[in-house]
Amino acid sequence: MSEQLLLRFEGARISFQPVSDLSPKQRLSICNKISYAIGGAPYQITGCALGFFLQIYLLDVAQLDPFYASIILFVGRAWDAVTDPTIGFLVSRSPWTRFGRMLPWILLSTPLAVLSYFLIWYVPPFEDGKVIWYLFFYCLFQTLQTCFHVPYSALTMFISSEQKERDSATAYRMTVEVLGTLLGTAIQGQIVGMANAPCLPGPGDMVADVTNSSRFGGLNDSEPVISLEHTKVAYMISSGVICLIYVLCAVVLFFGVREQKESCRPRSEPMSFFQGIKLIMGHGPYAKLVMVFLFTSLAFMLLEGNFALFCSSTLGFRNDFQNILLAIMLSATLAIPFWQWFLTRFGKKTAVYTGTLSVVPFMILVVCLKSNLFVTYIVSFAAGVGVAAAFLLPWSMLPDVVDDFQVQNPESTGHEALFYSFYVFFTKFASGVSLGISTLSLDFAGYISRGCSQPEEVDLTLKLLVSAAPIALIIVGLCILYSYPIDEERRQGNRKLLQEQRDDEDNSETDSTELGNTV
Repeated sequence: MSEQLLLRFEGARISFQPVSDLSPKQRLSICNKISYAIGGAPYQITGCALGFFLQIYLLDVAQLDPFYASIILFVGRAWDAVTDPTIGFLVSRSPWTRFGRMLPWILLSTPLAVLSYFLIWYVPPFEDGKVIWYLFFYCLFQTLQTCFHVPYSALTMFISSEQKERDSATAYRMTVEVLGTLLGTAIQGQIVGMANAPCLPGPGDMVADVTNSSRFGGLNDSEPVISLEHTKVAYMISSGVICLIYVLCAVVLFFGVREQKESCRPRSEPMSFFQGIKLIMGHGPYAKLVMVFLFTSLAFMLLEGNFALFCSSTLGFRNDFQNILLAIMLSATLAIPFWQWFLTRFGKKTAVYTGTLSVVPFMILVVCLKSNLFVTYIVSFAAGVGVAAAFLLPWSMLPDVVDDFQVQNPESTGHEALFYSFYVFFTKFASGVSLGISTLSLDFAGYISRGCSQPEEVDLTLKLLVSAAPIALIIVGLCILYSYPIDEERRQGNRKLLQEQRDDEDNSETDSTELGNTV
């Protein structure tokens, strides 16, 4: 991005660009931007808790067979293949209300979403229908969360018609979302970590040297006895806290943000669901950006979904893995202002290449170095810088694609929700595929639930899932990015053309009003 944002983070300093060229309706106050940004926290808090902990919860706490756990994780995300585009289609055809088009969806979906999320982390008192229980509430939560997040994502295009204001609001949003991942990791990790049930020693562990027992966090008689029931209660407490935060964030968003009806042009005639899909997926820049986002998201989801197991099983840090995850998220939070400055200085494509590739050396180091807690903390903190880029950059590029579509299709408007729904879908699809494949791979490798040690095949599988596979996917995604056509020159050109279109529409409306008054 060649020009400065209206509000830009530079370390602890905030600089402002004069905005005298913007009308009051186009400007967003800092309070508006913060309220908008807070609305992104629920998705990241719950997503982080599910991404880091659901796999290990299903295997070690709910004690499901790895095969059934993989079915739950995959089917739950694959369900979004139906819900995300469908909700996006319904949102795009929603009538305007006095609260807007997007905000009612957010408000109405929140109560049921938090209830279904809480029940995901509850172990039912029966065994036969346990798989159905988790599958039902996991799919229900994904559906309700889609009803929240698709309208929220599309809200970016409705809070202001000015690109600089949207970019500034997106910077606030990404900062709060990374804080949300930090909060989700801290709440879930620390509460659960204080009640981490001891592992179950196998035959090989019984004859192991006593000095190695502390490595597994379960063979030392001096440690306080924590039962599996304590761990179940800890998961319920953490989910209850997250549900409360979810509700508070939704309330702040609803009362702190107002959709500007004037910020979007009148919608074109309604089209069928498949016509809408064909229209937006036929837009070349969007299709390429979605593919880039799919591969890079899949890479980071593989890392996220398996890192907790990798730390506890392969590295032997069973009692420290939640703190290692916290270090990654803390680093990512601190790095967001840097990447916001970087993309304004060097452009978004350059930022994607630099940010995504920066995490590769640390993916290699964490599996090549010998098990050392201090080194693992350092490597994890450094890797968080690349994770921050993965959070910020794809979402900052999507409004550019929507603007490009509007320039090339001036008569076809009102499809913002469809663009964002498919973007959200591919995020969840990547997560579902990664978790499903990961858990199924661990099943084939012979994973032992709550085992103090795992077979060598499991250790090798985890190394592949957190290093080799993500690196290969990142390379594929960046190769596709090379042909992504929207550079800084084209982006600025689109901005000027859209502004001219809005000015022409305003002049046309003014002329019509004056003619009516004359008559």
